Amino acid sequence: MTTIVEHIGMLSVGRVETVTAEELRISLFPETPQVTALNAGSPTGFPRINAYVLIPNESGAVVAVIKQISIQRSKPVSDKHDESLVDLPFPARNVIAIPFGTLSSEGYDDKGQHLYSLERGVTVLPSVGDPVLLPTAEQLRSIVEAKTEDRLIRIGSAPFANNADVWVHPDKLFGRHLAILGNTGSGKSCSVAGIIRWSLEGVAAELPKKAEKEEQDQPINARFIILDPNGEYSHAFTDGTLSVRRFAVGGKDGAKPLTVPGWLWNGQEWAAFTDAKPGTQRPILLDTLRQLRKADSSANNLKNGIIRRYRGHIKEIEKIYADFPQSLGEFRDNMNFGERLKGLIDSMSKDIEKLSAYGDDTTDLREAIESIYPNLCQIHDKKHYSKPQGKYGYNYFQALDLENILAELQKVVNEFPTTSTKEKMSEDAPIRFDIADLPDRIHDVAMAMGGQALSNVEPLINRIRVMLSDSRLRPIIDTDGAESFDKWLSELMGGSEDNNAPLTILDLSLVPSDVIHITIAVIARIVFQALQYHIKKYDGPLPTVLVLDEAHNFVRKDADVGANEQAANLCRQIFERIAREGRKFGLGLVLASQRPSELSPTVLAQCNSFLLHRIVNDVDQNLVRRLVPDALGGLLGELPTLPSQQAILLGWAVPNPVLVRIRDLQKNQRPRSDDPKFWDVWVGKAVARPDWQVIAKSWEQESGKNS
Repeated sequence: MTTIVEHIGMLSVGRVETVTAEELRISLFPETPQVTALNAGSPTGFPRINAYVLIPNESGAVVAVIKQISIQRSKPVSDKHDESLVDLPFPARNVIAIPFGTLSSEGYDDKGQHLYSLERGVTVLPSVGDPVLLPTAEQLRSIVEAKTEDRLIRIGSAPFANNADVWVHPDKLFGRHLAILGNTGSGKSCSVAGIIRWSLEGVAAELPKKAEKEEQDQPINARFIILDPNGEYSHAFTDGTLSVRRFAVGGKDGAKPLTVPGWLWNGQEWAAFTDAKPGTQRPILLDTLRQLRKADSSANNLKNGIIRRYRGHIKEIEKIYADFPQSLGEFRDNMNFGERLKGLIDSMSKDIEKLSAYGDDTTDLREAIESIYPNLCQIHDKKHYSKPQGKYGYNYFQALDLENILAELQKVVNEFPTTSTKEKMSEDAPIRFDIADLPDRIHDVAMAMGGQALSNVEPLINRIRVMLSDSRLRPIIDTDGAESFDKWLSELMGGSEDNNAPLTILDLSLVPSDVIHITIAVIARIVFQALQYHIKKYDGPLPTVLVLDEAHNFVRKDADVGANEQAANLCRQIFERIAREGRKFGLGLVLASQRPSELSPTVLAQCNSFLLHRIVNDVDQNLVRRLVPDALGGLLGELPTLPSQQAILLGWAVPNPVLVRIRDLQKNQRPRSDDPKFWDVWVGKAVARPDWQVIAKSWEQESGKNS
């Protein structure tokens, strides 16, 4: 049996030559293994970059990770000098290691195995000449594995720690935000899908212990919401092991139709979507949204809105009447008055329809409008287009016609004066209204303001009309078929007895680029605000994880070329707010990106855990190195050469940075992000025979749908 001293001697591989606060320079013994060490109890690759060594001291042992391995040519040192011999230099191996923690003994467990605990930080640095040891298998597990209470989710193993399991605690992984970064093909998407799957499977494994007496299995009270711009993740959760809510534009592949109705948008989102200018357009747009939400919230507000609009029409017609000349040939507005009157008649028809929906509460105003409606139609039909070849073109309105129109409108306005209300409606309130009314109502609000307001907002009105007529946008933002706010929120967040799936996947692959930033911004904002209201109502958080793939496209530090600048900025701002404040309300953020240098610095700065896959671009490498606050940033030099499925995990989720091999996922559990098989298709091993007639027909039908 070997003594403790002999055992330590067997594990000794070198001595400390130089000590600084940042690194240790170690000289390896000539007899130290060059490939594989067996003296630690099991075959261990040594020396290796990112492998661990120990330097014993009075408080336990300093743990250091190897950063650099080199050979130095030096001459042997001898007390005797033989003139007949020539001293030739021989290779001496040197290692540079970074100290990062202290390993202390905690006694023995029930099975007699030695227990250790790792603490970040080094209280006493080694001295020159101190021996450097290889850690045993038990010591390696203690360095890599989390504390017993934190061993909840196993995400992989550590190749340089005797394949010890790497565990994380969800509170640490998601509570302070996680960034998963890496180039395309490095395994980033599989890591995202795996972490979500293993988290939910871990929860499911715990529940039966707490629900043995229940008639039914206790549902998983977890919430993951994946914003999937490329439609990759639906394929990863179709094996039936997890309950999933899937949404896609048009209900693609059996998913529920994805809708983000316009009445859910707040004023800032509408302003960004329509590119409303701050001078006149934005205030009128916000005022219009307030009126539309008020109109649908009470019959009295609807009546007040109609009367105010009619007063605006009266002011405009009175102004025209005051300038009405004796000679009809000088009446410039005569050519356009017919169109103005036609617009008034059309809006009155819509008012009658809306008032009818409220029943007895609006019967009086509806009947008053119906009484003057035929008279205005008669004036229009009699004078408009009455002289197709006449001197005065298509319109032949006289002063008496304007007087009659004013008299009819005045009847209604005088009979129904607007009543004051203490109710104040915000333009951000999630109250349903018909977004098809938005352009006409903006027109009416601008008319009521007078002056140059109408001419200033006409470009805005035209933009909105074009957007609302786009068949690609309408299924997403239109109110047709959209459910109430509580049902929409329940579908997104889950939680009801009949809708308790822990995972929501929003397939955004078919969302048009015109509205993709707004769609993501609206969903993220509503999730964030829903959790704020929950904690206010129930005095406790509702832990939820929001996952954003391809985050560099939506949380950019600068404007996205080709995107709506207002919408892109709005999308970035909501995620910056979630990054700063989400933890307080139980909202965790997971960002996956292949270009970390393009991400918002504010969001990255708030991420406390990082899973770094292969990163080749030097700009991205320099950025992630700066994310590591201490000397351990030098370990990230291995990022360009990491193979797929391997990554460096660092930050709040683990006691120290560790190279981890991510657990395997079955093929049907992986996101649909495989590399294309060029050669197999070229040589006929894989079938790819497109029928362009079928594709073109499908394309045409999809583009023309709902047009």
